[in-house]
Amino acid sequence: MKSLSILGIAAGLLFTAACGNVPIKQELRAGAENTTAYLSLLKGKKVGILTNHTATIDNTHLVDSLTALGVDIKVIFAPEHGFRGDTDAGGYIDSDTDPLTGIPIVSVYGQNFMPSDSIMQQIDVAVFDIQDVGLRFYTYLSSMYYYMEACARNKVPLIVLDRPNPNGHIVSGPVLNMKYRSFVGIIPIPVVHGMTLGELACMINKKYWLPDSLQADLTVVPCLNYSHSIHYILPVKPSPNLPNNRSIYLYPSICPFEATPVSLGRGTEFPFQVYGHPRMQGYSFSFTPSPRPGAGNPPQNGNLCYGVDLRTSPPDEVIWEEGFTLKYVIEAYRNLQQTDLAGAPFFTDYFEKLVGVDYARPMILEGKSAEEIAALWHDDLESFKAERKQYLIYPEK
Repeated sequence: MKSLSILGIAAGLLFTAACGNVPIKQELRAGAENTTAYLSLLKGKKVGILTNHTATIDNTHLVDSLTALGVDIKVIFAPEHGFRGDTDAGGYIDSDTDPLTGIPIVSVYGQNFMPSDSIMQQIDVAVFDIQDVGLRFYTYLSSMYYYMEACARNKVPLIVLDRPNPNGHIVSGPVLNMKYRSFVGIIPIPVVHGMTLGELACMINKKYWLPDSLQADLTVVPCLNYSHSIHYILPVKPSPNLPNNRSIYLYPSICPFEATPVSLGRGTEFPFQVYGHPRMQGYSFSFTPSPRPGAGNPPQNGNLCYGVDLRTSPPDEVIWEEGFTLKYVIEAYRNLQQTDLAGAPFFTDYFEKLVGVDYARPMILEGKSAEEIAALWHDDLESFKAERKQYLIYPEK
């Protein structure tokens, strides 16, 4: 058994750590900050790193820290929102050169989601370090998945520097029906999966979820003094439209509005904390989306929207317990269902990709409640919860 400083997975063999012995009251440290656990694996090697602005060691970017420590980083792979984290959601990411270090940046969000074999064959070891928020449709998970595949195909060892999950306290929502598999849903897990990316990497490997039953030569460097019951406050916003933890807690239930004409606050100072539409009735709260960094052309751009302000109510404790709920989408649909939307349907096909099942939309159209719909995913969710436990690195409490 390996020590707590490093969790290794090689050829699908899982080494667990005695997490119960970790003194949770000590300072929480992300995997990247535990350099003694992995620096020796990088020294003298040609390194590739998939990362973004959230990968820091004591307020210094991981790339800068490793370069200063003598690590030879040959290439940076950039996910959605780019290496510096300032590109719009879904925005095309170009390959470039980092002006601070001169290291080439190769996009893995645009024409290609997976690094090419020719690039992977130029490195000896791969590193992954990105702050996640614990949701199936947050695309950093998919980027890690394709990175694992590229490493497995090219026999490049992969080191995942783990980070806490701010939604790690709950498992909630429907498990993805794989007929709706996409970049916003890459593996059969619930909307809110309650795992860190390090734990999910273990699960992907052990369950042979990579194509052709591939497995990555995987090492996970765990967080220190973390448990899933901790409500982790992110020191850096993980993407342009998740400005605070409140938005991260609401994100599971507000994101499905992306598949409707309803604004979820992109183009305001409070994205993922409100929702509204110009024709919603009975609400005094209003907002007007407009272009801003990270939302160059937001839905309902320039239109006065009426709707719901979730910035302070319900309280965080209620949001924590809800996890994923369709009640906000149902409320907006019922408010607008008699409204002329210029012939456009309320839901687009993207809804199924986000929610992950085919029965939610027809049940909403039939007038079913959020509770009635949730009852249909209960058994699959309970099965996932039981299976999830064997891949956890950290205690639940």
